Amino acid sequence: MTGDPSAGEPWGTQGARGAHGLRFAFGTLSVLRVRVDRWDRATGGRAMLWAPLVGAVLGTAAAGTGALVAWRAGGLLGAVAAVSVLAGLTRGLHLDGLADVADGLGSGKPAEDALRIMKQSDIGPFGVLTLVLVLLAQVAALAGAFAQSPGRGALAVLTGAVTGRCALAWGCLRSVPPARPGGLGAMVASTVAPGAAVGVSAGAAVLLAALAAGAGYGWGALGYPVALVVGVLCGWGVLRRCVGRLGGVTGDVLGAMAEAAGTGAVVGLALVLG
Repeated sequence: MTGDPSAGEPWGTQGARGAHGLRFAFGTLSVLRVRVDRWDRATGGRAMLWAPLVGAVLGTAAAGTGALVAWRAGGLLGAVAAVSVLAGLTRGLHLDGLADVADGLGSGKPAEDALRIMKQSDIGPFGVLTLVLVLLAQVAALAGAFAQSPGRGALAVLTGAVTGRCALAWGCLRSVPPARPGGLGAMVASTVAPGAAVGVSAGAAVLLAALAAGAGYGWGALGYPVALVVGVLCGWGVLRRCVGRLGGVTGDVLGAMAEAAGTGAVVGLALVLG
């Protein structure tokens, strides 16, 4: 992949490093029991490039569940089931980050105090309100897609899950510093080359378009890569706000980016495709 620090190394070495990054990605971003053998910045950077694959795996499980429930009980319950499964398969990791960031930014306090608020285990009013609105937006957008057909709903779920994980690479660009030492944010901050972030996002967009075209959606298939771009831009907006207020990225900021990007993608789909 473009910008991979292992470029130029023997294929066997590159493969081993890639496998470490893949295990890091699944072990960190999902509930799947994966043995993580290496915990360093280089491996963390590779993990952020593997993150869309994690989104594809978890999104497929959530999409399948949602489609089954929608087929039996209607689009609204299908959407709730899909959102619930995805949250469960991530331990609510990104939702927790979103709530913490909302509380930190909503406090209006200086960066040091805002970061301290974000580290607290409780959730304040800004966090609760943000979670409610974001989850409502996700369920509403997906319910509309499932109402059209279980297949369209499933692909919308997959689009949101993959888009959210594409945003993680953008949050770890080399130009983005960590907001504080320690934690996952410091581990992966400034580890991803811009070309690599572009590459994984472009690959995910092509995959979504191919799946939609294969499902017979015609020109409507182009709506899925467009939704991915919209979602990544939403995540980027959260990142710029957090860098401006906090001075850099944290694990919570990455989680907030993932949720913002995924929500932006499914809402974008609803606006583009109806």
